[in-house]
Amino acid sequence: MLADELVENLGALWPRLKIVARAADGVAALHAVEEHAPTIAFLDIHMPRLTGLDVARQISGRCHVAFITAFDQHALEAFEAGALDYVLKPITAARLLTTVQRLKARIAETPADIGQLIERIAPQLRRQDGAAYLQWINASRGAAVRLITVDEILYFRADSKYTVVATADSEALIRKSIKELAEELDPTMFWQVHRSSVVNVHAIDSVVRDGRGNMTLRLKGRSETLPVAEHYHYLFRQM
Repeated sequence: MLADELVENLGALWPRLKIVARAADGVAALHAVEEHAPTIAFLDIHMPRLTGLDVARQISGRCHVAFITAFDQHALEAFEAGALDYVLKPITAARLLTTVQRLKARIAETPADIGQLIERIAPQLRRQDGAAYLQWINASRGAAVRLITVDEILYFRADSKYTVVATADSEALIRKSIKELAEELDPTMFWQVHRSSVVNVHAIDSVVRDGRGNMTLRLKGRSETLPVAEHYHYLFRQM
């Protein structure tokens, strides 16, 4: 397994490094950071549930981060430009040694806030690998910030300078635009149905057509309906 290989190589290259936790997915990784407050987190970009990029956004400034990635040279240039550490898959001792040396040089420094760097490189990484879609949203609800996985989200709706994130039992606000979301969400799961809304296809209960050709969507778990702009009607021709 990749984790076993990484631990074995780190043990040989950095004997004084103590491994305090291993996580099988992104949610477990977040919990491990909360529990152990590590100095360094090695994050596989393709972790299930939450990707390495998602986890890094959440722990930015709290510990040093090194990504584990199989991206090609063009994507790696984005990492280098952002001064982010990374380990290439398949793992080799030579490349890992470079990462270890860079981390050792930074270990005494306060971990950098890499949130903006991640936002800058994320689109390029998504172009390199279409699997790296958004897995969760950080949304404001009053004074609190809520972490919402995309599976919970029924739809997004533009609202002035913000976008409303609607789940079965609540609404919250984010600053991402509908255009940005449409580019970052899995298109097999989220469909843009209007210039101001994107819907989770699994949340659609029924499609309603009136005598004038207008189309609206009824949703599971919500009382409101969503209008479908005419140029998106083709999405529902088979329904």
